[in-house]
Amino acid sequence: MTLLPSQRLDGRHALVTGAGRGIGRACAIALAEAGASVTLMARSEDELRRVADEITGAGGRAEVVAGDVRSPDDVARAVAAAGDHGELAICVNAAGTNRPGPLVETALEDLDLLLDVNVRGTLLVCRAFGAALLEAGRPGRVVNISSQMGEVGYPGRVAYCTTKHAVNGLTKALAVEWAPHGITVNAVAPTFVRTPLTEPMLADPAFRTDVERRIPLGRVGEVGEVVGAVVFLASEQATLVTGHVLAVDGGWTAW
Repeated sequence: MTLLPSQRLDGRHALVTGAGRGIGRACAIALAEAGASVTLMARSEDELRRVADEITGAGGRAEVVAGDVRSPDDVARAVAAAGDHGELAICVNAAGTNRPGPLVETALEDLDLLLDVNVRGTLLVCRAFGAALLEAGRPGRVVNISSQMGEVGYPGRVAYCTTKHAVNGLTKALAVEWAPHGITVNAVAPTFVRTPLTEPMLADPAFRTDVERRIPLGRVGEVGEVVGAVVFLASEQATLVTGHVLAVDGGWTAW
């Protein structure tokens, strides 16, 4: 007798934004390893092609849609491409950015960028993906990539913290709204993870020392330590989990 549901995602299709690098790239590869076919979205087609080649080279299925999550037209095009797969069931919102610095020194252009990518982009993709599933009458899984900064504050990251707190609120509200339709909405909140976005920050010895001091496990994370949570929330093992922000933060928010 088998009690434990599978984490396999065979026969399902996933849309992954921010899939060209970092956590988004890792999520796309991990979902493909779990059996899903994937539609990859990001602004750089060259980066997406390399990720798609990795996936297809390992026997998976992947297609590329270059576009900007800030653009409703680009988002609609990506969801439509993913929707051509009758098994569209998963959406991972990994597109995001940061412009650290004291708030009083933060340019309005940088503030607008963070709000547009991290909040507006996530909301636009959720809306388009959800509309496609609601129209088809199908259940599904949304996994938003948030951050530990959606739960706590940190100097020099007021704008970023604001956007990730918003992502957490969006996640919880959508979970309640879409629960009657069988669509779960959750978020994964990593600590500082080694990616192209964080490498310049972590290259500062004083900053890295402070970050590692705040993480009870004493080190920054790797992308491979985040994707298990994403696959779990996308799988049948998480059918009763919705509106949850799963911390993958080495204990940072346990202080």
